[in-house]
Amino acid sequence: MLSFKLKRFIFKFFSLLSVIRGYNILVLVLAQYLAAIFIFSPKKYVRSIVLDVDLFYIVLASICVVASGYIINNFYDVKVDRINRPLKSNLDNYVKQSTKLKLYFTLNFIGFVFGYLISWKAALFFASYIFAIWFYSHKLKKYPFTGLVSATVLTILPFFAVFVYYKNFSKIIFVHAVFLFLVLMVRELLKDLQNMKGAIVNDYATFPVFYGEKKTKQLSIFLLVLTLFPVIILFSYPALSYMRYYFYFALIVLIFLGFYLWNSTETNQYRMMHNVLKVLLLIGVFSLIFIDTSLIVEKVIHRLN
Repeated sequence: MLSFKLKRFIFKFFSLLSVIRGYNILVLVLAQYLAAIFIFSPKKYVRSIVLDVDLFYIVLASICVVASGYIINNFYDVKVDRINRPLKSNLDNYVKQSTKLKLYFTLNFIGFVFGYLISWKAALFFASYIFAIWFYSHKLKKYPFTGLVSATVLTILPFFAVFVYYKNFSKIIFVHAVFLFLVLMVRELLKDLQNMKGAIVNDYATFPVFYGEKKTKQLSIFLLVLTLFPVIILFSYPALSYMRYYFYFALIVLIFLGFYLWNSTETNQYRMMHNVLKVLLLIGVFSLIFIDTSLIVEKVIHRLN
């Protein structure tokens, strides 16, 4: 039998994992390293990239500031989450709010320090991100357009910290970013649709609350149609290689979601579509290794030698 103290520690551990969205942070770390290896720095070997201290500091700083962002967002959304996600809310509340706030400030400080170890510009970037995510949680998320756009931008920014570090400003990366931005925005709209009850009770003028479900669906479908353009442009790049099959799959999924969304009315349907987009983005992260399969072989051979 587990002792009381051990049980309490396990509950607190999983409570904190729930608050900081451990799954999302793990995906972010994978995305940063895979992008560094296969997109931003394809001519370098895996060993040199993985052992790059500055890249390691960027990843650690990203983990800290993103985790702290989830904490402050959880702090402001306590009442909303009790309505929208009662089970998750009960787990999250196993850790005291005062403990969460202490952890929030500690993580922000550590993230800033790791940024400073890289450069003062990196420190400024992470400091700006810390302020932006607090301002979003405190103010911006309560309004339709600012909440939607800022949530999408804040989701994508930590990933592009690596992009700025490598200073790889190729067009294919920008087109990837446009596709990612559009899909993330649709995901945010679906999340707002499934969280309408809590938003209404707590006077959050999110896009669905302010404009209604029909216009939210119309905007979502319009954004899904827009994803066709970056995908078509990406197909013209030979460097896309086998990752083009991911985009074929993504187009099929997004077209299906568009039709399914138009006929959806239930919270569970919106939740299902939101989860489908999360899985689609996760598959996209792992698909980065297929941009150049010869690169994988070359890196493995170099490692063996």
